[in-house]
Amino acid sequence: MSDNSQSAAALVQRYYDAFNAGDVPGMLACLSEDVAHDVNQGGRRTGKALFGEFCAHMERCYREQLTDIVVMPSADGRRAAAEFTVNGTYLSDDDGLPPATGQTYCLPAGTFFDIADGKITRVTTHYNLQDWIAQVTGTGA
Repeated sequence: MSDNSQSAAALVQRYYDAFNAGDVPGMLACLSEDVAHDVNQGGRRTGKALFGEFCAHMERCYREQLTDIVVMPSADGRRAAAEFTVNGTYLSDDDGLPPATGQTYCLPAGTFFDIADGKITRVTTHYNLQDWIAQVTGTGA
């Protein structure tokens, strides 16, 4: 693995370590000022401030831990992908989604990253929303 590739993998791992520790400032420290954040089945938010607002919303509505994280950097270190399992609890109603009653869920997810100058410049996360809805409503997948 090249030095650039190793650096990219380490940066993404620091981001996820901060996520699992509930350390939003630690996550933000991994991001560029103008980070592009593509929300699953949603729009793009640009900038650390909006990313921080998203994190605050997520902390209010969900408690999540990521396990089985596998980070896959490109050889040049300019991009990376990560696959993981989201283990969560739905804490508080989120707009447009079913009511929260403390339901738990477990689903596979992945994120794509762009990296420049030692910072993450894009975060694009994907998971199966219909699977999540089926789990929190008890309707099966």
